[in-house]
Amino acid sequence: MKQMLKKFLILVLAKGVLFCQTYFPPYGDWERRQPKEMGVNARKLERAVKFAVEHENNAPRKLEDFIKATLTQEPHGEIIGPTKDRGDISGIVVKNGYIIAEWGDIDRVDMTFSVTKTYLSTTVGLAFDQGMIRNINDFVAEYLPTDHFNGDHNSKITWDHLLRQTSDWRGTLWDKPAWADRPPRDASWDDMQNQPLNEPGTFYKYNDVRVNLLALSALHVWRRPLPQVLRKYVMDPISASNTWRWHGYNNSWVLIDGQMMQSVSGGGHWGGGMWINALDHARFGYLFLRNGQWSGKRIISEKWIEMARMPGPANLRYGYMNWFLNTRLDSNGKTTLDIPAAPESVVTFRGAGSNIIYIDWENDLVAVVRWIDRRHFNEFIEKLLAAI
Repeated sequence: MKQMLKKFLILVLAKGVLFCQTYFPPYGDWERRQPKEMGVNARKLERAVKFAVEHENNAPRKLEDFIKATLTQEPHGEIIGPTKDRGDISGIVVKNGYIIAEWGDIDRVDMTFSVTKTYLSTTVGLAFDQGMIRNINDFVAEYLPTDHFNGDHNSKITWDHLLRQTSDWRGTLWDKPAWADRPPRDASWDDMQNQPLNEPGTFYKYNDVRVNLLALSALHVWRRPLPQVLRKYVMDPISASNTWRWHGYNNSWVLIDGQMMQSVSGGGHWGGGMWINALDHARFGYLFLRNGQWSGKRIISEKWIEMARMPGPANLRYGYMNWFLNTRLDSNGKTTLDIPAAPESVVTFRGAGSNIIYIDWENDLVAVVRWIDRRHFNEFIEKLLAAI
């Protein structure tokens, strides 16, 4: 009798271990589960999806026109990278590792704008994990043979400053002056070119010229194209598709070790950037939900993720690009969250359009939403979490 009971307990424990194992989707497949199986209210989930579909961004689907419309206030606004017309609104909800909702064409490859920045910062994280960047507070000038970090101001810029968008780098890259990106509204030409100089690390400015400088700097560290780095160390190990592409500009080619290499862009501000489908976005988000591990293999270090999630002194809601934090702030005596419906620990990777990867550790949840009107994203999350 005791022997039979022992065998029964072993069997129960074994099944419990199997049941508790974390699921990682294999290449070309991702298991779907009914919401009820995952403890999710199917009717409320359906309402959340319906809400997202009904609140699609009504900006031009011809993204060349969309980009041009955003650059009307900027000098040097010429598009210098490829563009692609977008598809319908689409998205995925992943709960406990399994897809419980999807809408639109989740296999369609589209531009993703500034979500590209998170793929870029991840290549820097890989270089850090492999010891190619010794310390994130090192001066970038120590790692590059170029003159982009010469002078009293630019020589003080560290990797941390570039990752947090607090470098206030001055110069021109790929024919785009840093001062020309998102200049102050109604500023004169002289005022645009003579903006106050801020000490690196003290002032946050979302600036794609400086983002592209990080991409060029990472290229010099790796000495091979960043899309190859990302594919080898991240996208292939997480079984992403082979349909994604990471573009640079027509004029962003450099000679390294006798070979011409394209320095990719960190977004679609002037065209280019990451072109990818929603399923691959979800895999990327799920990698970070699982704290950098995939099927028992360490892809990106927990130390890097911890640093990426840490707010900087100049912007408490921004970690390493493009880690948007849901940090609670005081506003006129009132505490506010960037996404009020979500837990404070949530992180989002965001791009224009809007393209959003939502990562929620407390609810074991990843959501990818593409082409939603950004003004309605919080309400979508509110409805989604009501279902969870």
